[in-house]
Amino acid sequence: MKKPLIIVESPTKARTIKKFLPARYIVKASVGHVRDLPKSTLGVDVEHGFAPKYLTIKGKGDIIKELKSAVKAASEVYLATDPDREGEAIAWHLAELLKLDHPKRIELHEITKDAALAAIKHPQPIDIDRVNAQQARRILDRLVGYKISPLLWAKVRGGLSAGRVQSVAVKLIVDREREILAFVPREYWSVAALLASRSEPDFVFPAELLARDGEKIEVQTEAEANRVVADLENAQYRVASIKQREGRRNSPAPFTTSTLQQEASRKLRLRVRRTMQIAQALYEGIDLGPEGTVGLITYMRTDSTRISDQARDAAREFIVSTFGAPFYSGREHRVREGAQDAHEAIRPTLVHNTPEKMAAFLKRDDLRLYTLIWERFVASQMSAAVFDQTTVDSAAKSYTFRASGSVLKFAGYTKLYEESRDESAAAADAKRLPKLTENEVLDFRGLDPKQHFTEPPPRFTEASLVKALEDNGIGRPSTYSTIVETIQARGYVTQAERRFGPTEIGFAVNDLLAEHFPDIVDLNFTAEMEGDLDKVADHKADWVQLLENFYGPFAKELAAAEEKLPKLEFKDEPTDEICPKCGRPMVIKTGRFGRFISCTGYPECKSTRPILRDTGAKCPKDGGMIVERRSKKGRVFYGCANYPRCDFVSWDRVIPERCPVCGGVVVAKIKRGGVVTFECKTDKTHDVSTLSAELLPTQEVISAPAT
Repeated sequence: MKKPLIIVESPTKARTIKKFLPARYIVKASVGHVRDLPKSTLGVDVEHGFAPKYLTIKGKGDIIKELKSAVKAASEVYLATDPDREGEAIAWHLAELLKLDHPKRIELHEITKDAALAAIKHPQPIDIDRVNAQQARRILDRLVGYKISPLLWAKVRGGLSAGRVQSVAVKLIVDREREILAFVPREYWSVAALLASRSEPDFVFPAELLARDGEKIEVQTEAEANRVVADLENAQYRVASIKQREGRRNSPAPFTTSTLQQEASRKLRLRVRRTMQIAQALYEGIDLGPEGTVGLITYMRTDSTRISDQARDAAREFIVSTFGAPFYSGREHRVREGAQDAHEAIRPTLVHNTPEKMAAFLKRDDLRLYTLIWERFVASQMSAAVFDQTTVDSAAKSYTFRASGSVLKFAGYTKLYEESRDESAAAADAKRLPKLTENEVLDFRGLDPKQHFTEPPPRFTEASLVKALEDNGIGRPSTYSTIVETIQARGYVTQAERRFGPTEIGFAVNDLLAEHFPDIVDLNFTAEMEGDLDKVADHKADWVQLLENFYGPFAKELAAAEEKLPKLEFKDEPTDEICPKCGRPMVIKTGRFGRFISCTGYPECKSTRPILRDTGAKCPKDGGMIVERRSKKGRVFYGCANYPRCDFVSWDRVIPERCPVCGGVVVAKIKRGGVVTFECKTDKTHDVSTLSAELLPTQEVISAPAT
């Protein structure tokens, strides 16, 4: 007898669903995409409506054969790929490839039995407008990547590539770096009076200089600070005014993709990619022993703060029973303007699955992220924190000093959860003042003048870069992680102390694009393009027209750049190394195949040495470090640092984690156009989507021996 078939993307999700659905359902996984544009050619017919040429992805033959066989034996087919545009496109590709006449599209916003059964009862047809929005994005990225990249190879360096959205992210980092380089520090001074109430003589509190003769004062130099100190000699300090008010800090909204990535970076020091991989695993299903396998969180790619009525009711019951009725507010958090509201916020599927209960089933980082999501959701439904805020102005001669502090009156949501905040805000909250009365004479304990300098804007962290992308309307929840990783994988930016800085290549490529392809790196243009893609998905715009509007001007810019763009030359970077052959200084050069160390005596002295880069992965043969190397023809490969003692090599980059299915080596495959995929070396069909692949540019190991 024929049975209904459900096709999902991930084998993990398939296993989870199969365990809690009735036995009559057959569940299969496509293991991600089944068709894509070709690798070796553009694959887009720009002369005939930008028609894409899709090919079956190499290595998917056995999976597709299995799916076709399952379809023949099925009574009906449900396509349960991820509930976003990418998932909609995969569902459409499956329907085309498997020749499904009437596929039933279902969306699983959470992987639970109730959610799955409810979705099966209400299937929908594939939303072709969402598919077209995804196709338009894919084709836009292909046009930019495949048209500009060869130009970069010819004019800058081989192996480079350009990305439509990633180039804007690089520009943000380059522009910030130039702000920092151009920044001229300005000196200023603070003057604090150290005071005490005579009723509490041991409690000394600082009050900062605010005004002179009622006008705000700024002390710029040491001489000015010394004049203030001299003016205040023998001054009497008294309380001029006390202002008290009740302050409230409302609970934060539940997580969106962006805010989760930011908070996990700040609080847990998790990289964006790692955060999304853990969240994917929590969404797809965790084995809870006797309770079976269940998805612990809702879908993790969303920019909505909305939650369902059922989730709100469950949160109310939990908060009231755990903390008491005063701690519940049921606050509705406003969805950000322009946000896609198709999915709920990221929240636990069952609020009673507390972190304490889940600790026995989750690994360390999984538990930390789940705890963050769970606490944020529950806190979002709790009451505001209430503070008594006090501002005290003290007078001394013609000068006014101000001290501020706050005391927690009602903890509200802070009883459970505290947002990461900047140090100054946290310090202001923590400061306490003694009980004071107006006109009270204060004990003077000294003046504390301090020199300061204004600081340049900070370099971007992963968290602040994601926030900047979101604030500027660049990318969407599903793309933030890819953007952050790709600009590093390409070598356009590096991280030092968790902050981004552009490389020399990053500066060069950014400036080239800004001059010859200004729209590609323009924030407003890219944000408007995102808006246009949203219109396509919302049935308000035609995807082919969108591509035509972009490609006409772009083709003209491309033709002009090919004619006018000069070849870039890179200056040598000095090192403190001496050539072992001739004793002259060694420098770092940038050649056709990247950076290497060379003697300044070239061509008389041809001493060179590769710069090996640590990938963070361990050799599967002897446990040694895997480093990046280059062949005699300049091709990058990866091998054990213990060569020639160990001969392990791989043309693809080895990542630090092993395959969760077989424990084998996993590699990162960077395709043309910058698309990154991951693959188990033992068996390409193994699901490696949950691994924390580290794609940051690797640390240079300058002292590595020559090969």
